[in-house]
Amino acid sequence: MSLFLLQLWGELLKMFTRKRTYIGFAVFLLVEILVLIGFQTPPAQRQFQQTLERAGYGFEEYFSGLTLAFEMLRWSILLLGGLYLALVAGDVVSKEVEEGTMRMTLCRPVSRARLLAVKYLSCVIYTFVLIFFIGISALITALLWRGAGGLFVFSPPERIFALYNFSSGLVRYAGALVLLSLTLLSVTSIGFLLSCLNMKPSAATIITLSILFMDMVFRNIPYFEDYRQWFITTHMSTWVNAFVAKVPTLQIVHDLAFLFGLNATLVIVGMAVFQGRDFKS
Repeated sequence: MSLFLLQLWGELLKMFTRKRTYIGFAVFLLVEILVLIGFQTPPAQRQFQQTLERAGYGFEEYFSGLTLAFEMLRWSILLLGGLYLALVAGDVVSKEVEEGTMRMTLCRPVSRARLLAVKYLSCVIYTFVLIFFIGISALITALLWRGAGGLFVFSPPERIFALYNFSSGLVRYAGALVLLSLTLLSVTSIGFLLSCLNMKPSAATIITLSILFMDMVFRNIPYFEDYRQWFITTHMSTWVNAFVAKVPTLQIVHDLAFLFGLNATLVIVGMAVFQGRDFKS
């Protein structure tokens, strides 16, 4: 076990010494600043105020740092988060194959299954680190910008309209970050599978994003409403259920079970394909 942890530590060091690993962190900081600037404009605040006042709630109380942090997550996390998770997961195996270091690694007395387990677990850790960095940095910058206050959640696709005081909203925000990390592991798993195949790192990243975006497109076509339960992004959106007044626990468990089953299948297929690859020539 100690050797496994040592290998995992080495893999994490390798991952976090690559410059591209930090692109997502830097871009999200920029996005957060731009979103906050956008919410300071009179048209944006006016529309937000109209939404709240039509429901009979005060603008100043709920136009807070917590609300702005949620809005930043809601509009950016799936697209941008998926992009940078695909970039890292698509690189984790195929980059070493491309550079030729994989052959040297396989010369050591370590099984391929163990090697891939270490690499996948490092991708899982990166997923949680990135999502929590995004969520916490968004919350800190928004609180510094607008201060504490109530949380207002309005998400029409999931039919959610909810308001909470600061302490209750903070608890639900933390729970949403955990769910968000768990659901985005599906993007990581797709990228990992493609990275195990015989393809370039850029191709693995692009195909991962293509699968994610196509799934989103088909899910949002109204004529396919009866098939929404079969789309990955339908189950990934379960993180927003953390903000429902009475949390639909069974629905969240069902969505996570679907995604975990998908992730396990992707990882097993990736490992099976990698086991049969020839790196001698």
